Amino acid sequence: MLQSIAHYGCHFLLPLAVALIWFKPNWKTAYFIMICGMLIDLDHLLATPVFDPNRCSINFHPLHTYYALAVYILLLFFKKTRLVGLGLVIHIIADVVDCSFM
Repeated sequence: MLQSIAHYGCHFLLPLAVALIWFKPNWKTAYFIMICGMLIDLDHLLATPVFDPNRCSINFHPLHTYYALAVYILLLFFKKTRLVGLGLVIHIIADVVDCSFM
């Protein structure tokens, strides 16, 4: 239960906090763009089984690798891609939190 709260809290509440604190005038747009970072979970469709509660996503799924994370971090340095990068990095942080419970 605590694991789910921490995991989904990071997925939904952390981007909301970032949007409200640093992107206040356009927080709804910023939040939406960061939430779209969850689309990287589409790579779970490549796994068998698609969902395994005992599997850590980090370095298992292609869009959850350290190489992908390096690209996501690079996105933070450019204004046009910053929100996408934030959403993706926050998503990876949420998955790391999830893995820490295992």
